[in-house]
Amino acid sequence: MKAIMIMYDSLNRHMLSPYGCDWTRTPNFRRLADRCTTFDKCYVGSLPCMPARREIHTGRYNFLHRSWGPMEPYDDSMPEILKKSGIHSHLISDHYHYWEDGGCTYHSRYSTWENVRGQEGDPWKAFVGNKDLPPHLGQCIKQDMVNREYTDTEDKMAQTATFRAGMEFLDRNHGEDNWFLQVETFDPHEPFYVQEEDLLGFEPSYDGPFFDWPGYHPVTEEERPYQQHVRNKYAALLRMCDRNLGRILDKMDAYDLWEDTMLIVNTDHGFLLGEHDWWAKSNEINFYEEIVHTPLFIYDPRSRASGRCDCLVQTIDLAPTLLEFFGIPVPEDMLGCPLKETIAEGRPVRETCLYGTCGAQISCTDGRYVYVLAPVNKTNDPLYNYTLMPTHMREMFPPEELQELELSEPFSFTKGCRLLKIKNREKSQYLDERGEHPYRTMLFDLETDPGQTNPLSDPERESYFRKEIVRLMKENDAPPEQYERMGLQAERE
Repeated sequence: MKAIMIMYDSLNRHMLSPYGCDWTRTPNFRRLADRCTTFDKCYVGSLPCMPARREIHTGRYNFLHRSWGPMEPYDDSMPEILKKSGIHSHLISDHYHYWEDGGCTYHSRYSTWENVRGQEGDPWKAFVGNKDLPPHLGQCIKQDMVNREYTDTEDKMAQTATFRAGMEFLDRNHGEDNWFLQVETFDPHEPFYVQEEDLLGFEPSYDGPFFDWPGYHPVTEEERPYQQHVRNKYAALLRMCDRNLGRILDKMDAYDLWEDTMLIVNTDHGFLLGEHDWWAKSNEINFYEEIVHTPLFIYDPRSRASGRCDCLVQTIDLAPTLLEFFGIPVPEDMLGCPLKETIAEGRPVRETCLYGTCGAQISCTDGRYVYVLAPVNKTNDPLYNYTLMPTHMREMFPPEELQELELSEPFSFTKGCRLLKIKNREKSQYLDERGEHPYRTMLFDLETDPGQTNPLSDPERESYFRKEIVRLMKENDAPPEQYERMGLQAERE
């Protein structure tokens, strides 16, 4: 048996033709949907980038116990389990967060791996001294502009190199058995850097300011006239993503891999392109459907099922699905569900699910209603990171952050290990000038209000979701203070 995962970052479900978008150009995603099961109710678990990837490895939520960070010594890692079970796991990625302090233990879980350089602010090519940046809106940094000098044609771009390496793997290994290939690109993550020929298909001319990297903030009055330009840049980058997807599908056709190869096409989360008057996926706002309701396509050669599936699934289901496909027992600490029967027969695996990011709201959905629960304490306390790997995104925890650490008792999934319990200081960046968080508790009906513009008042349904949040937190052995932070002590008892 063989399996391929094609993973994108910030791939917007609502911008793909299989999910109803009629102005972007994604014929290969349509071609994929014709062959695969297309999931209509796939949700994230933990956000953003590395928390989501930890879920792909471990099959359990990340955000209840810690923020962005590396794999932990006690984690069950799907690609490592494959490796130890005689299945060759290979990672090809230009997602540079894998090689920072906060992601440094992921790639080495695979049998082999390839690192493609040059995305965003990847510290790749050295340019000593000052560099003039163009007048711009949004973000623009020196390192990104330096990197672009070395990726000035599509053939040189990191995404192209990533998929080229994936095709090389298939050319060399398609006749072998027992392998898992993960082809993962940072695109269409911002900045939306594309070659001019792709942009021309959406925007024949543009005379505004340089603007392809929106900040994580509300759309400003200065930016508003150029909002469509940013959307066009995203669509142009999405066109490139679609074209490279087609090249992998071509290889599957050429080598008849549909006979014995599982194919998963997924993402970590979406991205706001001005919807709700915001950019990106900031912790300062609610994680709206554009961010958390994600595309997912799976082809299982055992059933060869295609069509739509409205069962509620999550990122945490991918690891168990792959392990089950290769006939490997799913570890007890993985709380996601294998999707074999869901794909073949439409069998549900859950009624509700949680999603969120560490220290923000905790949200729960049943696929129709979304309940967003805000912390009851305006200072967002108490909140801790639990870890044996004290690193943030790009740096280790500084000594002053470690001065008051404690040792916690083991959690159910830490293999008997006690963990460092460290006060979470990252939450302070989302507090206002009064030292208060900006979050609101809200309930939405996605059937009658898909744009999430009119929160409901329904105490009975809110009570149901509060109980579901507590049930799922208990299932995930959430830290006791999370119930206090969220005002759930009564439901916990």
